[in-house]
Amino acid sequence: MHLKVERFTFTDVSTEGELSIDGERFCWTLELPVRDGLPGSAIPLGTYKLVSYPSPHFGRLVPQLVDVPGRSEIEIHWGNTAADTRGCILLGGSMPEANFIGNSRQMFDDFWAKAQGPIERGECDIEIAGDRPNNSQQVQDALTGEN
Repeated sequence: MHLKVERFTFTDVSTEGELSIDGERFCWTLELPVRDGLPGSAIPLGTYKLVSYPSPHFGRLVPQLVDVPGRSEIEIHWGNTAADTRGCILLGGSMPEANFIGNSRQMFDDFWAKAQGPIERGECDIEIAGDRPNNSQQVQDALTGEN
C-alpha cells in the first residue's frame, strides 16, 4: 500500500494537504507549518516506512513514520488544529476553514481499518510531497519588471 500526502496550502499556522491511498484520494491532512523539517515543523519531504506503534499519548496502536531525519515518534492520528498535531499528521473528513480539519476521529478510524493490515505486514509506505512554493523567480521578475 502506498500513501501520499500532497500538500497544497501553506500558512504560518499549518500545512494543509490531501492523503491518497494507492492513487485514490482518501481525506484531508493537517501538519505544522513548513519550516526546517526539524521538530516544530512539517515533516520533511520524502518517502518513509510505516509501522504499527503503541502510542503512549493515545493508548492505542497508530501508524508511525520511521527513519525521518532528525525526528522521532511521528504518528498519523486524529485532531483538528496545528496545536493537536504534536508534530504528526492529522486526518480529517472536512476542511471547513483555514488551519482546521473536521470529522477527524471518524476519518482516522476509517483509515486505520484500511491500512492497519498492510502496515502490520510491512507493506506500507508514505510519501510526503509538496513544499512551500519557491517564489525566487517571481521576486526576480518583479525586480526586473518582467511578468
